[in-house]
Amino acid sequence: MKCEYFGKCGSCTLYEMDYETQLNFKTDKIKKLFEIKKIDVISSKSEHFRSRAEFRIYHDYEKKSISYAMFQRGRKRVLPIKECPIVSKPIDRMMRPLLEAVSKIEILSHRLFSVEFLSDDENELLATLIYHKKIDSVWENEAKKIARKLKIDLIGRSRGVKKIVTKDFVTQKLIISGEKYIFKLYESGFSQPNSYVNQKMIEWVKSEIEPTDTDLLELYCGHGNFTIPLAESFRAVLATEISKSSIKAAKENALLNNTQNISFVRLSAKELTEAITKKREFKRLQHINLDAYEISYVFVDPPRAGLDEATLNLIQTYENIIYISCNPITLKRDLEILKRRFMIKRFAIFDQFAYTQHIECGVFLEKS
Repeated sequence: MKCEYFGKCGSCTLYEMDYETQLNFKTDKIKKLFEIKKIDVISSKSEHFRSRAEFRIYHDYEKKSISYAMFQRGRKRVLPIKECPIVSKPIDRMMRPLLEAVSKIEILSHRLFSVEFLSDDENELLATLIYHKKIDSVWENEAKKIARKLKIDLIGRSRGVKKIVTKDFVTQKLIISGEKYIFKLYESGFSQPNSYVNQKMIEWVKSEIEPTDTDLLELYCGHGNFTIPLAESFRAVLATEISKSSIKAAKENALLNNTQNISFVRLSAKELTEAITKKREFKRLQHINLDAYEISYVFVDPPRAGLDEATLNLIQTYENIIYISCNPITLKRDLEILKRRFMIKRFAIFDQFAYTQHIECGVFLEKS
């Protein structure tokens, strides 16, 4: 990939390496860290792979113009940019027309702080304009004109205010092992930033699971990204997540995919542990009989901090663990505990963030 901002922009930190070299660098790093010889490597597309992106807005008051910007490498100052080759094609196509349209209307450009993009892989695009000023109905009327003209979805945000000009989600289509799945990705929720790698991640997990008449327990389920494709391999699924908006999206996505064997419950990992170990009762579980589940697999995809002690203790009561991690350091810490009772069956790295040091990992563990 060619980018005129390599070495200047602070986003892509492995700019000196071509894609294959940096992928080998990451692979070797993980092999050494985990002292493991064989790992599966899921590579990214080399360009136009990010379906989520955020840019600061740089105001040049002398020229009376605005431009996108990223932080400079090693500095807190911003670097004005004209393009970004890592963003998805829908984002890439719309970056310049959107900025040109916004710059011509004072109420849309004044005190515009940043722009966030969310897209599918084809043509659907949602842009969120974030301001350091109050936005009102006058702003909204002008934003509607831009949305109609450019045929995109728009949201406006300022402190304490959110105005949905058109709609606040995009519809993502994933092809997993030949099967099509549909997901609503909301602007305010978490979604995987690299949809191509995301599809390969889900396929990697599914490839290790034989259909069974037992059940799956999932923690940190988000909007159902893994839950829904995996559900067809199990009799029933109990999936938990602390975010209200993510649980709402997960339930909508289950309906979109006609998946009926999942119970989505808003619980933190700690709360679920308390419920399963009978330390505490929750009204949110009043229609669910936890004792009826015959859980053979537990799936966890925690935040960067990894798993807490109680959750680590809980998941060790099951026969199989699938652990997806966005932080190799906390994954290694947790695996040191899990390896006392479990053996590693498969290990993978997923290059969600090409041209950066970031590495996502996946591990299948089976009780020894």
